[in-house]
Amino acid sequence: MPWTLAASPTWCTHPLGAGVLGRSGTPVASWLMNEADLLIVVGASFANHTGIAPYKAILQIDDNPAAIGRFDPVGAGIVGDAALTLDALLEELGATRTEDQRPQVAARWAIWRAEKARRTADERGRGVSAAAVFDALSRHLPHDAIVTVDVGNHAYSLGRYLESAGQPVLMSGYLGSIGFGYPAALGAWAAAPARPVVAVTGDGGFGQYATELTTAVKYGIPVKHVLLDNHSLGKISKEQLTADFPVWHTSLHNPDWAAYARLCGATGIKADRRDQLDQAMTELFAADGPAMLHVSQDPELQ
Repeated sequence: MPWTLAASPTWCTHPLGAGVLGRSGTPVASWLMNEADLLIVVGASFANHTGIAPYKAILQIDDNPAAIGRFDPVGAGIVGDAALTLDALLEELGATRTEDQRPQVAARWAIWRAEKARRTADERGRGVSAAAVFDALSRHLPHDAIVTVDVGNHAYSLGRYLESAGQPVLMSGYLGSIGFGYPAALGAWAAAPARPVVAVTGDGGFGQYATELTTAVKYGIPVKHVLLDNHSLGKISKEQLTADFPVWHTSLHNPDWAAYARLCGATGIKADRRDQLDQAMTELFAADGPAMLHVSQDPELQ
């Protein structure tokens, strides 16, 4: 598949929602997985970054046989339509005993939100933290928005910090298709022109398809773009360091992206400090036509 749709089941508003699972996810989701006796995986495929404990019992349901057990061994796999399969399982389940885990989940969210607040407030004069960006976006994001996200450190930060109220997120999965975010937003608008579309990218990905902004201007496509600029291919730098290599040729020479947006005929807004984010987000979502919020990001505060 060229892209995947993470159809967010209101993961932060449902009392049992725990957020994204995996390296780009929340401690709440990791805790809940570790507490589980059985993982029932419906219409989702794990990846190398998901971090499933090898001793966990897994029941995986998917309509694609190739997805079952692809990354993690499963105790049982069922090939079938998700709704029909779950209805059939419920019919055969019989009597069950449940435990109300809402208080425990709420307590874990309280711990994580306190940590997120600490990270949001962290400012060293070198740009804005990713936690602060997604804190502001969580509060300003329209309830019916479609979000597209590019490939890079910002995608990990989005999964970690954004509190979704059910807005779907379009991403390219683990294809490593850097540059996906903004063109995907144009496609999302073409598919659902009545809905707000928000693109979240890094400077590296957007730099590869920057002239697509002129397409948005030409056709009046009102994509709202949040660009996190750390002047580097940050994810590649991280991978080099993880592999015990020195960081090699990952720095970028960027224009003033907000000024670039204005030159293209779009709205260009800039935020260099955390205290500018709320006003900047307000302007972004109030703008007519395509608009970009260029955030100078502290590369160390992911």
